[in-house]
Amino acid sequence: MQHGRATGKRPSAPTPMQIYEPLPRLLVVHIALPSWADICPTLCEALQNFFSLACSLMGPSRMSLFSLYIVRNQHECILPFVQVKGNFARLQACISELRMLQREGCFRPQDASLQLAVQDGLQQFKQHSRHLTKSAALTCTSLEITVLTSHPGKEVVKQLEEGLKDTDLVRVRRLQVVEVTKEILQHMDSASPVEESGSDESPILGTDIDLQTIDNDVLSMEVFFKAWLHNSGTDQEHVHLLLPSRCFNSVTRARDNPMCLKCDLQERLLSPSLLPGTADGSLRMDDPKGDFSTLYQMASQTSVSRYKLQVIKALKSSGVCESLTYGLPFILRPTSCWQLDWDELETNQQHFHALCHSLLKREWLLLANGEPLILGHSQRAPATAFYVIMPSGSLTLLVKAVATRELMLPSAFPLLPEEPPGDSLKVVESLLDGLEVEPTYNPLQVRSHLYSHLSSTFAPLQGRLHPSWGSRALGKAGQLHTHRARATVAPLPMTPATRRAPKTPAASKASSEAFILSSEEEEDHSGP
Repeated sequence: MQHGRATGKRPSAPTPMQIYEPLPRLLVVHIALPSWADICPTLCEALQNFFSLACSLMGPSRMSLFSLYIVRNQHECILPFVQVKGNFARLQACISELRMLQREGCFRPQDASLQLAVQDGLQQFKQHSRHLTKSAALTCTSLEITVLTSHPGKEVVKQLEEGLKDTDLVRVRRLQVVEVTKEILQHMDSASPVEESGSDESPILGTDIDLQTIDNDVLSMEVFFKAWLHNSGTDQEHVHLLLPSRCFNSVTRARDNPMCLKCDLQERLLSPSLLPGTADGSLRMDDPKGDFSTLYQMASQTSVSRYKLQVIKALKSSGVCESLTYGLPFILRPTSCWQLDWDELETNQQHFHALCHSLLKREWLLLANGEPLILGHSQRAPATAFYVIMPSGSLTLLVKAVATRELMLPSAFPLLPEEPPGDSLKVVESLLDGLEVEPTYNPLQVRSHLYSHLSSTFAPLQGRLHPSWGSRALGKAGQLHTHRARATVAPLPMTPATRRAPKTPAASKASSEAFILSSEEEEDHSGP
């Protein structure tokens, strides 16, 4: 299930700052007619929704650099690498340009157009990172590339394998092909992308090419893009879940040492406190450890120590009042850290599976304590946070902070009388009978109009700072490219070589001497 080895060569051991450096991302939109007419509005709305959220989140950056290429009859960069945070106006102009692309007629794509787009984006990233490294603005040296296509996914994978076999992909952390399916595949009940068997390691590239499929609807694409907000790094595990050895004397013989399950931490939802107007960046007591992103960072601040959760006792699942849990939940999964050998990964996952199964069977929860709740500078013992760990039907554990004695306030809970007055009962029951009853709550079907609100908050800023960006999409489609900001490297040739795709080092020899412009310089010199 896990595809942790996304390149043929393992990266070096991480430093504390590298652990939380979000991956730069390159999106290559592989256009095919006539399906582009159906995909374009869906893709643009999903991107608009996603970036309105990603650009609004406060706290540590969850996305660093983003670039967008399109592949029609030839490849073209419509957005060079830019910082996501603080660049909503520029991203929105890019999406507007995407909307204006030709939707009818026919393309005559060249066989090498797709691989050239990947090579050109990789070359641009190398140049951009080399330039920014000098100013210590970028520490991440790996890139994630996503090819979004309506062509058959397996054919695109084979095309990339053949075309990139002579390309140096050491800087590519992950190469992913996402096939947008037609409306024929309506049997998929989940909005999450589905991984195909084509994600096995390629014998040609020595790297993984993940193949996924998503439905051609806004929700499916939006969920896919939101996965970019997760910390998906596999350089180290995030949490050590420690269980007393006596609880598992039939599983392990090390009775004197606790069992250590190595886990990765994942958010279940975004904290509303990260949105503009709801937080000031300070710690909040309604989230464990304050803001959830702070807890996420504290889980593995160094490559030596790990965030530890020590299980101290078991609880009956019916014995925990919901009013005693607080803050945002987070999810524990078996780690996919590449620094662990395969035997250790497999054993760890088997023990994790056994724990989930046993807790469900016994109808138990676990009570654990973790790192200090409040960090102080005195010599006194720091306060400790406590958590309840809940099993589920999946290979995950849900963790929520639970109240302690010091946090409790007195509350009165009078016993409920057996029968209310008859007249009141009839009135209330008639009102309840008129409500629509759903078996479950599905948040994906509930809209709060948050996207439109966040987009509107950027509108005055966009008109004041970058009036030219908003007007680019108003021009004719054939004139859009004349206003586009220049890429930071010279493009690769549009025509393929006679026998094979050119190697990236050779293709980038001339462009490596190109003068690198910052985002501000690009706009100042792009001109009308």
